Amino acid sequence: MSEVFEGYERQYCELSANLSRKCNSAAVLSDQEQKQQKLSEIKAGIDDADVLIRKMDLEARSLQPSVKAVLLAKLREYKSDLNQLKREFKRVTSPNPNQASREELLESGNANVHSASAEQRERMAMSVERLNESGDRITESRRTILETEELGISILQDLHQQRETLLHSHKKLHGVDDAIDKSKKVLTAMSRRMTKHKWIVGSTIGALIFAILLILYFKLFHS
Repeated sequence: MSEVFEGYERQYCELSANLSRKCNSAAVLSDQEQKQQKLSEIKAGIDDADVLIRKMDLEARSLQPSVKAVLLAKLREYKSDLNQLKREFKRVTSPNPNQASREELLESGNANVHSASAEQRERMAMSVERLNESGDRITESRRTILETEELGISILQDLHQQRETLLHSHKKLHGVDDAIDKSKKVLTAMSRRMTKHKWIVGSTIGALIFAILLILYFKLFHS
């Protein structure tokens, strides 16, 4: 509930009760001077009440739809109350009570017609506002869906890039494994050749040592 609206509402209720009492007292006054002064006060009070009604109307229409509907319903009661005060004021100021009564009946009928039309306009305005709000929500939902779709596409693209990177890394690792296998084979072959060369060199050195010993033997024992 709006505190501003409640403030205007309190002012109007106090003013309405005061105006009702003044109308009742003015109706029984016989002194014309006092009566005119009282009627002037009532007229000024009714003008102030009109201002408060307009302020409440503006404040109510600036609020959320759920709150606005409640306040506008209360405002219609206050407008009806103000119209009743205006009719009482007119009856007090009229020199012919019967004529005033007939005019009051006509005004009451017109007021009912205008009130019904005003209620229809308010309902139509609220319906249009609800449609606009629904359209805004649909637009927002569509924007959210598009953003979600774009985010999904971006995530899929990132996943595809990561998959390509992983496949490329896997190929590189496979190539490294092949290179390691080839290196092992080369090292194994080199190790075998070195072992073979060691046996050949050892055999050659052994043969040379045997030949030297054989030559020394013949020189020492057959010379």
